[in-house]
Amino acid sequence: MKKAILVVDDTRSMRAMVAAVLQGAGYEVAEAGDGVEALELARTRVYDMVVTDHNMPRMDGVTLVRELRNLPNYDPVALIVLSTEASPELKQKGREAGATGWMAKPFDPQRMLDIVGKFI
Repeated sequence: MKKAILVVDDTRSMRAMVAAVLQGAGYEVAEAGDGVEALELARTRVYDMVVTDHNMPRMDGVTLVRELRNLPNYDPVALIVLSTEASPELKQKGREAGATGWMAKPFDPQRMLDIVGKFI
């Protein structure tokens, strides 16, 4: 069975790029345009991994990570933040919220697949 990954980004082109890389490697991909939409999707099924942007309207990525960790069955799920912001303070907030890792944009497709493969 294909592993399912939820990709969350308010920029449609970025979601499409991440989804294309993951689908090309055989993963099933669902997409959400912000944290609120992602949380609604996560309440209907458990994804094997979530890759989320940080800066988004309605709910940022760190808040999404915190909310996902509060859902049943999301404790073991890898939650990766993919963002142009990579300050040590923000990364620390991400870790405290429950993020598994942090990747900088622009992302390297092979590095992303290596990280995904490591966690699922």
